[in-house]
Amino acid sequence: MPHSSQDPAQASLSSVARRMLARARNDFEQRRYEDAERALTNVLAVAPGNPDATRLLGMVAQRLGNHAKAAECFEEALATWPDDPELLVGLGIALFERNEFTQALAHLRRACQLAPHSALAWFNLGEALARQAHTAEAVAALRRALELDPAHLTARQTLARVQASLGKIDAAVEGYRELVRRDPGNAEGWFGLSNLNIVRFDSNDAAQLQRALARPGLALRDYELLAFSYAKALENLGDHAQAYDVFERANASRRRRVQWDAAGERRRVAAIMEVFAKPLPPPLDPKLGHEAILIVSIPRSGSTLVEHILASHPEVEGANEIKDLSQVIDAETARRHSAFPLWVPDAGAEDWQRLGLEYLARTARWRERKPRFTDKSLVNWYSVGAALAMLPAARVVIVRRDPVETCLGCFRQCFSENSGFSCDMDELADYCIDFLHLTRFWLDKFPDRVLDLEYESLVTQPEQETRRLLGFCGLPFDPACLEFHKTARTVQSLPSAAQVRQPIRRDTARSARYGGKLDRLRQRLCDAGVISE
Repeated sequence: MPHSSQDPAQASLSSVARRMLARARNDFEQRRYEDAERALTNVLAVAPGNPDATRLLGMVAQRLGNHAKAAECFEEALATWPDDPELLVGLGIALFERNEFTQALAHLRRACQLAPHSALAWFNLGEALARQAHTAEAVAALRRALELDPAHLTARQTLARVQASLGKIDAAVEGYRELVRRDPGNAEGWFGLSNLNIVRFDSNDAAQLQRALARPGLALRDYELLAFSYAKALENLGDHAQAYDVFERANASRRRRVQWDAAGERRRVAAIMEVFAKPLPPPLDPKLGHEAILIVSIPRSGSTLVEHILASHPEVEGANEIKDLSQVIDAETARRHSAFPLWVPDAGAEDWQRLGLEYLARTARWRERKPRFTDKSLVNWYSVGAALAMLPAARVVIVRRDPVETCLGCFRQCFSENSGFSCDMDELADYCIDFLHLTRFWLDKFPDRVLDLEYESLVTQPEQETRRLLGFCGLPFDPACLEFHKTARTVQSLPSAAQVRQPIRRDTARSARYGGKLDRLRQRLCDAGVISE
């Protein structure tokens, strides 16, 4: 985001300040961001408000992940250069990272208007639109970025991801294939192909992945994405024993980088059960929240399938993995200066109603076209008690799958750094056991508001289980729910985006192919009483 050094503000700097600013630019170009930040702080100490220094400090703050500081700097610099598209892009990115989505998109759209030939502006607009599920507009923006710069590999990757979420699977495969054709070692491209879970890799793909993994100096995240992809190639070639070993090494690499405390999670679950075992205050409005259907599951258990079935109903919008419930609870936790669930006994009926109304206001966009919506955040299972206190008329659907298949499915999936539970098979077993214990507690406490839906029953008896699901949610039967694979909508869970475009398959179990590799997992689950011998 360079700017002319002939600006009056630059010319007015002292020789010392100009040298410090030049040093900061050099540090920035060399990616020494902390050094650049210190130099710019010194410049602004002697030249407060200097727009060049302020602009560069915003760029530095963005690289360091301080999006609040970045937004503040870009807004200040825009007072000097109000029609600068690169400043608008920087501000749009910073605001987006702060969850100020409406303002972020406005700035990014303005940047594209001012610089219609900027691939950077169109890419960032497309990326932001995609993350907010404005997928049709995202596709148009990303295509424009690629028209302007066909070598923009990140735009090509994002476009393929968006096409997959829209169910345009052939286009997504083509996009990812073009990405690895242009850059044979591109980790995101290979992982994108493997993550669709319908592409079968051949021996040539496996050889290319082996070569990519052998490159020196691989970033850890690239190594992990390539390793997960290579393991799936080995599965496709029938070598499940070696595939498991590759998954294990890739997960061990992830585990060294992520935060996870299995013992702490168990204490958290125990505290939730202890607190919610006591009666909740009667709701002020028993009908509050009837719009919401919460889907509760561990990843790779069938929650996307259940959401897609419900979203095929004319009265239901599928909102995907939204974060509003946890954000409402986190905000109340911060307000009370107490950890959740410790503040729950102090919350009265007025508090729960206030939180429920806040959640409904935050999720209003999902009821613009249809009266009901689904919320399938993967952390909902911790929050069922709070959700039903906030939204007494909401419905909760617990989706569970065979625990061995669930743990294996998670172990085979390269999640984000937020899913530390999935990197170690023993910790995965603990997570699954905690999930099953806590969801059983919710079923016992709220039998009329919580449904137990077994994935295996759904795929073997789809019509019977779909009718039961719809009846529980208070929805009339609609045949479109049995032909869910024909429903056009955005599915943001990419490991399932292609699978839910196909009719139900019954042959999804794969643990038997791994034989003795899973014996320890089976024993752990058996000892916990969640599977039988």
